[in-house]
Amino acid sequence: MQTQPPEAARAAAPATIDSQPFAYPPKRDFVEPDWTRIPGYQSVSKADWESALWQRKNTIKNLKELKAALGPLLPDSLAAAIERDQRERATMSILLTPHMLNTMRTEDLWSDPLRRYMLPAFDDRHPTYSNHPKASRDSLHEAEMWKVEGLTHRYPTKVLAELLSTCPQYCGHCTRMDLVGNDVPQIDKLKFKISQPDRWVQMLDYLRKTPTVRDVVVSGGDVANVPIAQLESFVTQLLDIPNIRDIRLASKGLMGIPQHYLQDNVMAALERLAKKAFERNVDLALHTHVNNANQVTPLLGRAAKRLLEIGFRDVRNQGVLLRGVNATSKDLLELSFMLLDHAKILPYYFYMCDMIPNSEHWRVSVWEAQKLQHDIMGYMPGFATPRIVCDVPYVGKRWVHQVAEYDRERGISYWTKNYRTGIEADDPEALSRRYEFYDPLYTLPPSGQDWWKKHMLDSAQLSHSVHA
Repeated sequence: MQTQPPEAARAAAPATIDSQPFAYPPKRDFVEPDWTRIPGYQSVSKADWESALWQRKNTIKNLKELKAALGPLLPDSLAAAIERDQRERATMSILLTPHMLNTMRTEDLWSDPLRRYMLPAFDDRHPTYSNHPKASRDSLHEAEMWKVEGLTHRYPTKVLAELLSTCPQYCGHCTRMDLVGNDVPQIDKLKFKISQPDRWVQMLDYLRKTPTVRDVVVSGGDVANVPIAQLESFVTQLLDIPNIRDIRLASKGLMGIPQHYLQDNVMAALERLAKKAFERNVDLALHTHVNNANQVTPLLGRAAKRLLEIGFRDVRNQGVLLRGVNATSKDLLELSFMLLDHAKILPYYFYMCDMIPNSEHWRVSVWEAQKLQHDIMGYMPGFATPRIVCDVPYVGKRWVHQVAEYDRERGISYWTKNYRTGIEADDPEALSRRYEFYDPLYTLPPSGQDWWKKHMLDSAQLSHSVHA
């Protein structure tokens, strides 16, 4: 019996959409969820909903206000679990804009991916390994690398300027939980000791004296909480420093409260900055933080496109891999296509969740991250295919396949680097040392978990306390 050659068979039966592991386009509507379905917002007009002032005045700051907004949509069991989490596990207090609440699936809040990281519940946490024994409050050691208070110099040509320690909303997995936000029962937050105006002056002075720095990430906290006149003044002064060639404004607020970026005075100031940046041959971009496709709505799209229209070089997304939120290839691709197709936001990075206290239920292992990077390749244009990175303590961002050595049994990965951080100028071993990162213990085989129990975990380390 004669069979068709492979070429003929392929021509006769081309691949269909359904034959691919991921089907494009995503089967979801690009619409603003109806906020009037939420009991507390039933009478809110379109004008109020699209007002940044209204959003800020009605931001949810505690469980009582959450109950008032959601009414019967909030199950009693979930409310109790959130309350217990705030008492015993949470490293961030509740702060949630109405806009962000509206992107949650209110018909099933227990399983909603956005609720899982913005309103963590005690039952979400891993029952055995809530806290990795190697977790730390400032897991990336950013404060150790401050050249002046709030200015982290980790990379040879790049710095992070933390202008303030507040955001329009607080994420449960915040990597800067040591500094950002309000005190919670588990954490007495660190406070800047120098006044804000003086800190900013010192930051600018350092950058003027350090010509090796060309790239500044202006962050916090969130720049959406910096009064726009003050932000314009600071960035204008950055633009006057000859060695600065890239400026990135970091704001989850673009997604959490896009209404802020649609205000006339905010856009006018940002347009002046974009024009000056273009004249100075400086690339000005905004980096936001969207973790799930449900958060990509027309208001976000309007705000992002407006930034591009006024001259921003790019609007890019830096998400965080979070189990139960986006840690599947389908979730990542769906989010990336929604960002790119509808909001003109470039998928840029997905960070592995950092080793902060009580984050284990969110974190994925290095091998899981490597598989995710493999599985999302080939669907998107190369320039828009997000890189999955591990932010290794004392190293910085590394693509997950750059691991130098990996002990899968014990969940210990070893990484190297090719530059000195700002605190290693006199360290002769900085470029030859191997730096460690740790997988969540529950992802290890039984033998690996037993090793940790025998060698590292005593009764104190098994506790869930994260006090300094």
